[in-house]
Amino acid sequence: MILIAGPCVIENRENIFRIAEALRPYAEDCTKEFYFKASFDKANRTSLESFRGPGLDEGLKILEEVKREFGYSILTDIHLPDQAAPAAEVADVLQIPAFLCRQTDLLIAAAQTPAKVNIKKGQFLAPQAMEHSVAKVLRTRGYEGEIEHAAAEKFGVWLTERGTTFGYGNLVVDMRALPIMRQYAPVIFDATHSVQMPASGGATSDGDSRFVPTLARAAASAGVDGFFFETHFDPSVALSDGPNMIKLQDLERLISQIDAIRSIVE
Repeated sequence: MILIAGPCVIENRENIFRIAEALRPYAEDCTKEFYFKASFDKANRTSLESFRGPGLDEGLKILEEVKREFGYSILTDIHLPDQAAPAAEVADVLQIPAFLCRQTDLLIAAAQTPAKVNIKKGQFLAPQAMEHSVAKVLRTRGYEGEIEHAAAEKFGVWLTERGTTFGYGNLVVDMRALPIMRQYAPVIFDATHSVQMPASGGATSDGDSRFVPTLARAAASAGVDGFFFETHFDPSVALSDGPNMIKLQDLERLISQIDAIRSIVE
């Protein structure tokens, strides 16, 4: 099982290392393919005053320290094509944010690096539309055959489900999207962003983390290739996405439940 976990954004070196240390058991679990996630820049914050992160250069230095200290594989977001090459010098997976999942130049730039590419499904798109985003990466990497799960797995392309816009300031997860997208690529379920309430908290996005376990268990029963959890030792003081993040202390029980469900489904 692919497991992606970490804070939303690099707040500072101390917090990053504290969270990374707490996640060590998952990296040591031979049943998990673990990736430590943190963003060096949150370029799509609601407000200009919101914390964005340390930026590309300082952020990559911190992530490189985490990689060296803990031996973790690293996943981070990119927002601009020219960020792809330097980010891939540290990150094992380049993540394409949901709002940018159709940006051809960004996808091509990511595909031209040796890193895996994780494309988050836009909140505004039908799951079938993600076939074309996968195709942009696969074609750039020289694959000319049918767009299918096995090819994407071989060429290092994932898709991530994070909910679909449902009215104003709310998301809904259509579990049918998971098997639909799994036709084209391995699918990760982002349980924490799926409970986000975009732009509904005034100058920030709100969320309801109470429903993270419910959706994660449902996705495990529907069948996915992995899970994405933004996590923090105290989400109430997190500088980004706190309302939808899961506490580090709650992660172990939830992952045990997911493992149990997967053992039945598979």
